[in-house]
Amino acid sequence: LVAILACTPNRKFGNAMKKGFEYRQHAQECRALANKMEQGEHRDQLLRMAETWDRLADDRDALISRHPEIAQPDEAARPANKR
Repeated sequence: LVAILACTPNRKFGNAMKKGFEYRQHAQECRALANKMEQGEHRDQLLRMAETWDRLADDRDALISRHPEIAQPDEAARPANKR
């Protein structure tokens, strides 16, 4: 449970929408934690969380591609599935 919480971002006030690269960072953190664990339910859950973060990053990038006016500073859309 501690490992899962470690790769779950904290809620912050202000702009709730994250940038694609931030979602990818969360995915990398989950994978790094999973790689340190033995096979099992918690490791599998971390890997599923990483996949979810990657999908969120791809979704965000696709949204920015369609609506560049909503991009945050320093945010550029990446082609989907480019990790």
